[in-house]
Amino acid sequence: MAAAASPRGKQWGEPRALGRAVKLLQRLEEQCRDPRLDMGPPSLRHLLPRTAQLLRDVAKARRETPGDPEGPGGAGDFLVIYLANLEAKGRKVAELLPPRGRKGADEEVFRESSRFRRQLAKLALIFSHMHTELNTLFPGGKYCGHLYQVTTGSAHTFWREHCGARCVLPWAEFQSLLCACHPVEPGPTVQALRSTMDLTCNGHVSVFEFDIFTRLFQPWPTLLRNWQLLAVNHPGYMAFLTYNEVQTRLQAFRDKPGSYIFRPSCTRLGQWAIGYVSPDGSILQTIPLNKPLSQVLLKGQRDGIYLYPDGKNHNPDLTELCQAEPYQRIEVSEQSDSQTCPFCRRQIKGFEAVSICQAQERSVEVRKTAEDSRDNYPQGTAHWELEPVTPSEPPLPPEDRSPRRPQDKGWLAVAPITLPRLRAPLPLPKIASVLWEVTDRPQARQGDTESS
Repeated sequence: MAAAASPRGKQWGEPRALGRAVKLLQRLEEQCRDPRLDMGPPSLRHLLPRTAQLLRDVAKARRETPGDPEGPGGAGDFLVIYLANLEAKGRKVAELLPPRGRKGADEEVFRESSRFRRQLAKLALIFSHMHTELNTLFPGGKYCGHLYQVTTGSAHTFWREHCGARCVLPWAEFQSLLCACHPVEPGPTVQALRSTMDLTCNGHVSVFEFDIFTRLFQPWPTLLRNWQLLAVNHPGYMAFLTYNEVQTRLQAFRDKPGSYIFRPSCTRLGQWAIGYVSPDGSILQTIPLNKPLSQVLLKGQRDGIYLYPDGKNHNPDLTELCQAEPYQRIEVSEQSDSQTCPFCRRQIKGFEAVSICQAQERSVEVRKTAEDSRDNYPQGTAHWELEPVTPSEPPLPPEDRSPRRPQDKGWLAVAPITLPRLRAPLPLPKIASVLWEVTDRPQARQGDTESS
């Protein structure tokens, strides 16, 4: 009887729960209208109406496609967990905010350094993560969690092999699956892992949260070792910290250039944001792109930029995280009529005939020049995070001190040598054209923008 009533209960209960959630967000939006509550990104004043509209889109899409087959851990289960968490977090926000119509009820929440203000900032971060998660799994309101592609290939394979098409799992079940591949000690270590991975603080792990975690702490073979060294043991790691709070925390170290902290970016989930005190005492924040965090921190340490994590004199050694990973050997079979790539399994949108020719072996000198050139050209440069910037002198851009010439790039084909005319019957010698390889000349450049 209970089993038969369950689908009907979900069918009628989900629209009501979505409606209640939208009304709750509308009430919270009215309470957040005081400009003193605008804490910068993430801002509840902007997040609440956007989340409410997204929930309306979800409700509309669910009404238009009733009876879609959904297994465990699908759209229906996700929404039950999501809406319950939204209601619980919404009640906590309402308790911190002044009641509607009573502006002077409690001034503690307006003080920057108060405990209530810190709690409100953390809840704003959770709401930001929840909005991004819902928008990712329900783009435009339509569910696509079963098609979500985890960024790291090995992590994607792990999720699909162990979790199937589910987009969300209870933490206890996910922990047992992960420990089969990456063992972790029970006790405080497991609790720390859960608090790092569970961005929305609901006791579950979604495929979206798993993706963010594996992007931050890749590569996959040493995932939990990277996490322990960067998050558990490193004094510079800060969880659930906003842009403005980084500025405030580093104010105490304005007279100690080289002090720094790092956190997961809240505007670009899956990337790191580093705040540091520059040599002139300015507080800067940057997002390094296309480089692992360990490499960025080690380079910043050598350059004298990242020296004192959270103002402390001991800077952990991250050298073991920067050991070169072996190249991955890829074996690709002949292309067939399949519409997916045989390696990455993504959809093939077109075919094109390609001829691959092997170049001549480079000399030792040329290879050395190319390696030096790569060292002088970092793979990733730092970009400013799209958040308010404290008025300060920005880092200097990379400087190019040696002029480029048009012929300093690519291959040059030298024309055949011109010879004087010879009189018969002497035969003309055969002269072959010569192909010279010209490599980019290594140029003196300053360091990455994030460590200038």
